Amino acid sequence: MSLKNFYTKGLIEVGCDEAGRGCYAGPVYAGAVILNPKKRNALLNDSKKVNKKTRDELRIWIEKNALAWAVGTVSAKEIDEINILNASFLAMHRAIDQLDIEFNHLLIDGNRFNTYPLKPHTCIIKGDEKFKNIAAASILAKTHRDEYMQTIAQKYPKYDWQNNQGYGTLKHRNALKEIGICEHHRKSYDLFSEKKK
Repeated sequence: MSLKNFYTKGLIEVGCDEAGRGCYAGPVYAGAVILNPKKRNALLNDSKKVNKKTRDELRIWIEKNALAWAVGTVSAKEIDEINILNASFLAMHRAIDQLDIEFNHLLIDGNRFNTYPLKPHTCIIKGDEKFKNIAAASILAKTHRDEYMQTIAQKYPKYDWQNNQGYGTLKHRNALKEIGICEHHRKSYDLFSEKKK
């Protein structure tokens, strides 16, 4: 199924999506994107459905060709304070705050959202599989977050964040048992559960 260009024809719409909600460590990231309707890229898709090489290429294309784009983050400490759902919404708000052109409508991936001031929104379940601007937002959120996790992995190589991006893989969980948590871990999460992630 091909992705749609817009939800409501004639409106300037912002696609929003997040990355990193289920991770044990690191911030949650969100992207906000207003695509240029005159620009097309056949590879544009949900970040989970394209490989790393394609995601990285799409990030460059989006950042060059979108009418406006931004990325917002919420730290692990903030996640512990307000919970991951609210943190995901806050990351989206922080991304939207940075957009430098006027828009009419927000398209949000998922089924819930904290209303952005003075702007209507529509929540779309699996929106990153349905709309190009949400897919673009998912690409930016994922690639920017992965880049950050690569950076902090250099200080904490045992957690294997350079490969697991902070998710609770076996290697990550084994490192937690061996050396414990660090300042990047989400302490409100059940980090020592035996359940596989």
